[in-house]
Amino acid sequence: MKAAICPEPGRLDIIDRPAPGAPPKGWARLAVSHVGICGTDYHIFEGKHPYLEYPRIMGHEISATVIESGEGVSLARGTPVIVNPYLSCGICIACRKGKPNCCTAIRVLGVHTDGAFCEEILVPGENLYPAGDLSLEAAATVEFLAIGAHAVRRSLAPAGSRALVIGAGPIGLGTALFSRIAGHQVTLLDASAERLDMAADRLGFAEGILAGDGALEAVQSATDGDGFDVVFDATGYGGSMEKSFAFVAHGGCLVFVSVVKDDIRFSDPEFHKREMMLVGSRNATRQDFEHVAASIRAGQVPVESLITHRTTLDDVVNDLPRWAHEKAGLIKAVVKISP
Repeated sequence: MKAAICPEPGRLDIIDRPAPGAPPKGWARLAVSHVGICGTDYHIFEGKHPYLEYPRIMGHEISATVIESGEGVSLARGTPVIVNPYLSCGICIACRKGKPNCCTAIRVLGVHTDGAFCEEILVPGENLYPAGDLSLEAAATVEFLAIGAHAVRRSLAPAGSRALVIGAGPIGLGTALFSRIAGHQVTLLDASAERLDMAADRLGFAEGILAGDGALEAVQSATDGDGFDVVFDATGYGGSMEKSFAFVAHGGCLVFVSVVKDDIRFSDPEFHKREMMLVGSRNATRQDFEHVAASIRAGQVPVESLITHRTTLDDVVNDLPRWAHEKAGLIKAVVKISP
């Protein structure tokens, strides 16, 4: 089969490699249809991922169709599926608590093991959710949107809450969309006026704050001096995460959607004075995937506005390196794998 492989930072090649064989018990063999390009993929290509071993076939935002199901998997040949790329152990404390998204031994397709920039893959049947009437292109957006949906669910913020989403990249925009679906009044904060304008024009987020020296004053003005009931930081930048504490109202919640390798420092007196809740959010669960799929079907998620760039398996070796640097107008790029 054909695959796009990253043998070392800064290089992508098209290769031929053996297709996977018959699926073992509990697994299915899939024909990959579409794969979204994630910020993680750009980091892998650029050599910025701290725990990755090369060579690596990237790709974890996946839609596919079933070719063959192993024993114990009931999905029929030809069934379109959404792939949950988080492979969990099933036995650790997190898995026993129904939280496979933070399994102690988690492996993510395209990161810890080879992913879907190729024509066929093997995936455990429990990680496959029927796509139903979703287009396979739309189905490839479910994983990245589920990250935001999970963060919103983790916040426990009720309808009517004033929400601030910091970072208007794909994960931040997904978080903003599901915050809005949850009934929150959403404001975006980003360092790029262009990204704020694009979020307003394409997704209807009219309230935006430009990051910088005047951001705290703008937050106070937008909330009558109270701060936001819930703040989601989706920047993946330690400096922003530290500053985000100041934007949270007394009794409010701060959710770290992205992860950084840095230590995060904050003022404990301010944290306690506000009785603030600080929440980490990692990956997503089946509940989040299903919520996203249902929201797309209901017309609440404008997938056509989120997908701004498209390419093919043959062309991704040229397009992904270019898009790693040319971010203007880019929200989500999708690779069409099948002919």
